[in-house]
Amino acid sequence: MNRTIRTMRLFPLLAAVSLAAAGCSSSTATGPTGPKTADPNAGKAAAAAPISNTAKARFEDALKAFDTQKKAKAIDYPALERKFQSALEADANLAEADYNLGVLAERQGKLPEARNHYKAALTKKPSLRQASENLAVMEQNAGNVAGAVALYQEVLQRYPDDAQSRARLAEIYRQQGDHTKAMDLSRAALMRDPQSTTALKVMIRSYLERKQLAMAKLVALRGVKLDGMDPELHHAVGLILLQEGDVDDARLSFKKALEVREDYVPSHVELAQLAMQAENFPTAEQHLRRILQADGKNAAAHLDLGIAYKGMGQFDKAMQEYDEAEKLDPEMAAVNLNRAIILHRVKDAPERASELYRKYIAMAGGEVALPAEAPVYALLREVEVIVNAKREAKFAEEQAKQMEELQKQQQAQMQAAEKAAAGKTPATPATGNATAPQATPAGGTAPVQAPANGTSNQKNAGTAEPGEPEDDLL
Repeated sequence: MNRTIRTMRLFPLLAAVSLAAAGCSSSTATGPTGPKTADPNAGKAAAAAPISNTAKARFEDALKAFDTQKKAKAIDYPALERKFQSALEADANLAEADYNLGVLAERQGKLPEARNHYKAALTKKPSLRQASENLAVMEQNAGNVAGAVALYQEVLQRYPDDAQSRARLAEIYRQQGDHTKAMDLSRAALMRDPQSTTALKVMIRSYLERKQLAMAKLVALRGVKLDGMDPELHHAVGLILLQEGDVDDARLSFKKALEVREDYVPSHVELAQLAMQAENFPTAEQHLRRILQADGKNAAAHLDLGIAYKGMGQFDKAMQEYDEAEKLDPEMAAVNLNRAIILHRVKDAPERASELYRKYIAMAGGEVALPAEAPVYALLREVEVIVNAKREAKFAEEQAKQMEELQKQQQAQMQAAEKAAAGKTPATPATGNATAPQATPAGGTAPVQAPANGTSNQKNAGTAEPGEPEDDLL
């Protein structure tokens, strides 16, 4: 039930008197303790001035408009505010109009405005104890437990038999862990008002927390019979069934709560979680969006929506939701884990993923807080293998590039050497005879060629002198 309590702080009217319970029916005002006349003159002090007929008529018109909108499940808050404001303008003493304006403001999250309207209603009509109760609920939801207790006790001093204030006090004691006191006050409230569903809800939560599921179910079914239009009671039945392991029937109870009130956030939360567990991500997205419509600053809902997007393969949207969750709650460790998974498995960024895995472990309390079998450790080992493999591949690639550059340099040097050697080699004659040509002496007489066999045809080997006859014998 802890989740329901947190949501009640977001929507105080779940704990406060609803608009219909505040005199918002065409002829009767259903208060927290049962039907009560909606006549603005009812319960007035003896010296109080009568309410004008014009104000009464406008007030009744506003109530009828609310009934019509409620049946159509389409509440037009600004239009209703104008109608109740019109009634108040017709007669400033109409405390019930101030009260209903406070309820409308509270429904829209305008808490300071709601508080002012409740106080104005009490000033005009101190006997309007529902205003005191709603102020106390607002203090309780704001964390001012002492202030809430003081207001409830003030109501009980004025109205010793008031059942609703006892039921509210019982809830405070339950939240503080005093189940004995909570149950005593709840039973005392039921003795004074057997139809007090507020007291029944306190008992249901107390039984659930103490794992007394049979008793919790018995009280919850009694509450549903008393008021089948209360979403909290259907939601309580769903929580009981969920703890009993009956997921299908629990889901039906949560859906029934939404049929009664489509913006009832706790049931959207439970249905979103069930859809996530079943990996029905489109359905989970629908419920998570309804949660964020009610509270756009819900970091957990943004995180879950990111996980749903990841499940549907919409990774960029998932990363955007993780970013939004981190902005709203920088201490949410799970953001780092889920972001790292996408970087690891999808974005091919193992180095960054490794950093985020380690950051998640540190934020989650380290190895002392996390069990050894926590999935993050397996993911970290996997990503470290990838990082090392990429590092080795990069080193090998760099080495290959260096070898390639070295080979290119060596080839260039060899080609340059070959070109230089080719420039120094003598040319070969065209005849193919490698004998070098003989130089002609200055006297003009060509030298005598030697025979091929190396022997001279002359019998005398003497040297002929120029101008002398030859003396060889024929």
